[in-house]
Amino acid sequence: MDGKRIQEYLSNEAKSLLTVYTQFQTLLPHPTQDAASHKGEDGRYVESLIKEYLKRYLPKDLEVLTGFILRPAVKMGTKNMSRKNEDDKHSTQLDIIIYDSCHYPIFQRFGDNVIVPPEGVIGIISVKKKFNDIDFASEALALKNAAKLCRYTNEDNKKIRGPYLAMIAMHSIVKKNPPTHKWIFEKVSSVYDATQDTFDETIGLITNIEGWSIFKRRPNKTGTKAEYIYFSHGENEEHFGLQFLLTGILSVYYDPSRNSRERPGFTAFPSGRSHNDTLGEIEVCGLR
Repeated sequence: MDGKRIQEYLSNEAKSLLTVYTQFQTLLPHPTQDAASHKGEDGRYVESLIKEYLKRYLPKDLEVLTGFILRPAVKMGTKNMSRKNEDDKHSTQLDIIIYDSCHYPIFQRFGDNVIVPPEGVIGIISVKKKFNDIDFASEALALKNAAKLCRYTNEDNKKIRGPYLAMIAMHSIVKKNPPTHKWIFEKVSSVYDATQDTFDETIGLITNIEGWSIFKRRPNKTGTKAEYIYFSHGENEEHFGLQFLLTGILSVYYDPSRNSRERPGFTAFPSGRSHNDTLGEIEVCGLR
């Protein structure tokens, strides 16, 4: 197989992202650090770069948004009462939500800032300008908890594949003993519980565009293990992280379990509320 054109093209795209960010720092430099002068804007600018990149390549059905996932304890489909004994729950604020707004509604929207139901969530991404010591465990936990809100079974008792989870940064801390990638894997591994967390709720990708990617392979037939592999980006391999990210999002979007859509849990009526009056019936010749 070839694919060299795509590899070279996406490598150039990755280099462009890094160059554009460097230009931002050049125009608004921090006086003593390798960063822009305003840390808050620094992070938001990186988030904007990643968003714009994804918008260029994802299907138009998918929006690249920011905000919250709200899982209401209401009926789904026509008779799916699987959330009957739950409470309404919501996520923490999420940097990027990949959302299928063509087929699923949105509770609230202010520009790209939204509150969405879980059924239409295709991917959740944490974005950093630079990975630091505290990021890996805390961000992996936040992503896992958000993914749990998206766990559901349809009316045919079929489990629906969960959203793709990723962490992405321009740069990263460097560790020597143990090496950075092994240290990161130890931090991330500590977040998961084999008795409660599914394969879909473990992180799919951690990538530092500048230098490396940690990628989760698809599971074995039993689905009891999530295997992680590491890539150090060599010359002209900057495309690895971005290709893994796009591939992961699209693998969820095109997953067979998502081909048959069910009406999301989106509206609710007071439980036990009865109507005030029955008005009568009109005879018809059939349902269709």
